[in-house]
Amino acid sequence: MKKLKSNLARNLTTLRQLNQFSQEDVAERVGVSRQAVAKWEAGQSVPDILNCDALAKLYDVELDDLIHYDQEQTGESIPPKGKHIFGTVRVGERGQIVLPKQARDVFKIKPGDMLVVLGDENPEHPGLALMQEDFFLGIAQLFKTALNMADTPDGKEKK
Repeated sequence: MKKLKSNLARNLTTLRQLNQFSQEDVAERVGVSRQAVAKWEAGQSVPDILNCDALAKLYDVELDDLIHYDQEQTGESIPPKGKHIFGTVRVGERGQIVLPKQARDVFKIKPGDMLVVLGDENPEHPGLALMQEDFFLGIAQLFKTALNMADTPDGKEKK
């Protein structure tokens, strides 16, 4: 219980600072006193479930992460809701990687599924991304339809 209380206090402090809020700002948005926010961040008390929910919404994080996320263990602050850090993978001799089980579970990736590999060479933010093939092809079809509609004078799709 003590670990959860310190995780929560650390997470509340970090999230407030990352969002550049004062304790007064948080108190006003959640509907409590500044002293309550200060006590939560110091680990002297904990917010009730309704206030935890309001704080999670304020900071756009999962309620479970707000309470349980351990920044000391991960070395990272809480990811925004719907964003994940699944860890690192090693690239094999032939370029293969193994996706972490948690990533496969969250995105329901099964053996045999096809993924599209996307890349960005921007020197400031280079990176790779994976996208499920069906979703990518659906988006490509939407673009094709939109382009066909834009090419016709009446705005209707060409056959």
